[in-house]
Amino acid sequence: MAPSKKRFTTIDEYIKTFPADVQRVLQRVRQTIRKAAPGAVETISYQIPTFKLSGRTLVYFAGWKSHVSMYPIPSGTDAFKGEISAVQERKGHAAISAR
Repeated sequence: MAPSKKRFTTIDEYIKTFPADVQRVLQRVRQTIRKAAPGAVETISYQIPTFKLSGRTLVYFAGWKSHVSMYPIPSGTDAFKGEISAVQERKGHAAISAR
């Protein structure tokens, strides 16, 4: 999670807590999700960025020191394979290099 202990209320607040290189990757992930699910609503859940569609969680994403993780719900990384490159999959999420 972001280095701050702050309680986030927006994705912008969350992203601003990261170094510029990680912010750029987080914004790319955010834009990719918006493009793939234009009707999804942005929110914060579990103190990480979340997109909901029709009231149900679609995907979470989180920034780390050297990568960004996506947590599609239910495990739906296949739906994003064509949109995201340089993905390293692990059980339940995908890690994207921030550098």
